[in-house]
Amino acid sequence: MKNIKNQWLFISMHKQSVSIAWRKFKNKYRLVGNKCNNCGSLYYPPRNICLNCRRSSKLEDYEFKENGKIYSFSVIHTAARGFEKNTPYVVAIIELEKGVRICGQIVDCKPDKLKIGMDVFNVFRKIYTDGNKGIIKYGLKFKL
Repeated sequence: MKNIKNQWLFISMHKQSVSIAWRKFKNKYRLVGNKCNNCGSLYYPPRNICLNCRRSSKLEDYEFKENGKIYSFSVIHTAARGFEKNTPYVVAIIELEKGVRICGQIVDCKPDKLKIGMDVFNVFRKIYTDGNKGIIKYGLKFKL
């Protein structure tokens, strides 16, 4: 039983290695969505089928520019479990090029300095520490 458990742990760790995650989940570490070559619609995160023309075979990777504008934001004072040390923090809707909007955290600024319409750019940061072993999960956040 112990051997089976160790094999599962190895397989589980292997599937979540940084290099595999980088290739398999590009949109978690870079602003890579997709674009429909039929109608030109842009999506982030990527979709399997275009919502406008209903084509799946015409979608290709599309890397968005690293900057956007704050469309709306909220200051979080009462955080979810595990994020208490980060309060207060800002979660915003960021408008990327051509009207694509995504949700992300704004870092390295005082919440009272933010205004709708401010320019932001994406940065690669620690999201949280997972479990007793302290595995650090990274992802995209935004900075003024």
